[in-house]
Amino acid sequence: MPARKRKLLPPAQLCERLDAAPEQTQRKTTRAEGGDRDEAQDQEEHRSQYFASNDESGARLRYNFFNQPCVDLARACLGKVLVRRHCSGTELRGRVVETEAYLGGEDKASHSAGGKRTERNAAMFMKPGTVYVYPIYGIYLCMNVSSQGEGAAVLLRSLEPLQGQDVMRKLRAAKRRDGARALKDRELCNGPSKLCQALDIQRCFDRRDLATDTEVWLEDSEGETPGTREVVSAPRIGIESHGEWATKPLRFYLRGHACVSVVNKEAESKLDVTAKSHQATT
Repeated sequence: MPARKRKLLPPAQLCERLDAAPEQTQRKTTRAEGGDRDEAQDQEEHRSQYFASNDESGARLRYNFFNQPCVDLARACLGKVLVRRHCSGTELRGRVVETEAYLGGEDKASHSAGGKRTERNAAMFMKPGTVYVYPIYGIYLCMNVSSQGEGAAVLLRSLEPLQGQDVMRKLRAAKRRDGARALKDRELCNGPSKLCQALDIQRCFDRRDLATDTEVWLEDSEGETPGTREVVSAPRIGIESHGEWATKPLRFYLRGHACVSVVNKEAESKLDVTAKSHQATT
């Protein structure tokens, strides 16, 4: 009997199916279930020869990278490269230059504040490295990555475009009014929703695994790292109504980088004072 051919779905239809059945993208063993092994670890040990690993250079970041406390992960993501394999075949790449940490639990500004779990924020409670994509204002999207800690996740806030800028520009233009001026490279991904537009991060990417997914992943970088620029810690953006949590320095960005969405002069001044104080005591 001849082998049956499998029908390959185009990316758009695949996203529709994932949106219709998001539970299928969750790992089989959750933290709460107390399993001995993590599905992501099993996948890394037993990869099919029929699927590309997206790791020819060995630069792809795996589960161990994401498996760290939220604030540490937010800092560690700076300088890393977010890669999106677009349906056109082009790899869109951008260096992470700005992040925000959302700690879950006591963090009143987090979607998971008080340990609240919903269908929308389920990815925040999944294994470290799980993508959490949520809509804002009903039309825009933001991309987050889960970390250690129940309901904790890191918002990827801004990127420096490195590859595929022409495609990024077309994707951004599709969401802008006719006749709008052409965007400069530094304006393509300098905000969380702009980032999702420029890399075509869709709602169906929610609950995917950055450590194993074939369309989106995070890589280490040999280029600019936090070691070459100071890291600024500043209050997060757009959470003014959350009391003391609105002032906590849980936004991190590379100082002086043109692609940072919002510069905080006060936080940078404090960084200068700390540096001078350190120099005076050494």
